Amino acid sequence: MAEDVSDAPAGFAKEQLKSFIERIERLEEEKKAIADDIKDVFAEAKANGFDVKALRAILKIRKEDAEERKELEAIVELYLQALGIFV
Repeated sequence: MAEDVSDAPAGFAKEQLKSFIERIERLEEEKKAIADDIKDVFAEAKANGFDVKALRAILKIRKEDAEERKELEAIVELYLQALGIFV
């Protein structure tokens, strides 16, 4: 009977570990399904004449903080002017 008591924590840890692994596997499957859906939307946009590279750039911009983006744009503009490349 002492064996059962000492195995209890190990059994609990084993079940907990198994649970974590199974949850991660399910989330990975969901992530792949979502990635496939996104790929399909990009393909649909491209089929309708939209530039996928531009769409990705817009998505990236929309994720950024507005103030940080403005600051970066100002620095890039300054560098372009310094290089003689006017926007």
